[in-house]
Formats: sequence, C-alpha cells, structure tokens
Amino acid sequence: MDIKPLGDRVVIQKVEAKEEKTKGGIVIPDSAQEEPQEGKVVAVGPGKKLDNGEVAEPEVAEGDVVIYNDYAGKELKRNGKEYLVVSESDILAIVE
Repeated sequence: MDIKPLGDRVVIQKVEAKEEKTKGGIVIPDSAQEEPQEGKVVAVGPGKKLDNGEVAEPEVAEGDVVIYNDYAGKELKRNGKEYLVVSESDILAIVE
C-alpha cells in the first residue's frame, strides 16, 4: 500500500457491492443500492495521540474486516481500487 495514514486514521478497501435482484427478477443497479459499510483494513496509522502525550495503539490491524459508519471519511481511488480513509472512531466493529 502506497498510502501511510497518520494519527488514528485507517485505510479501508471498500467491498464491492454485489448485483442484487428483486424476487421478480429486476436487477437493482449499484447506484440505487446503499453504500457498502464493510471493508478490509489495508493500512493503519500509529494511533491517536492522547492529552498526556502518549499514543493509544489502534484496536484494528491490517487484514481485519470491519463495519464502518455511513459516509465516514474520505473516499479515494488508487490503482483502480476504491479506498476510504477514516478515523478509527468511525469503525463500529470488527467482523470475525
């Protein structure tokens, strides 16, 4: 990964939305589906700097599959893939 997040930021590779069909066979286009809220962590910053000067280690690690808040962070494209840079606080859960 050529992106190194700073502080408590995390780079997530977005999971591509799967084509969905209704029971009647109508295909729902990607643009009409909700944004994916699940992705794979591909880079993690060093952690959040606390008021006392210490750095809190991140709770997520590279390779974790996570669920994150809707519309969190900044979207970007690199090498044909979609990524999201979010603060660790925008991550709701790790999928096990």
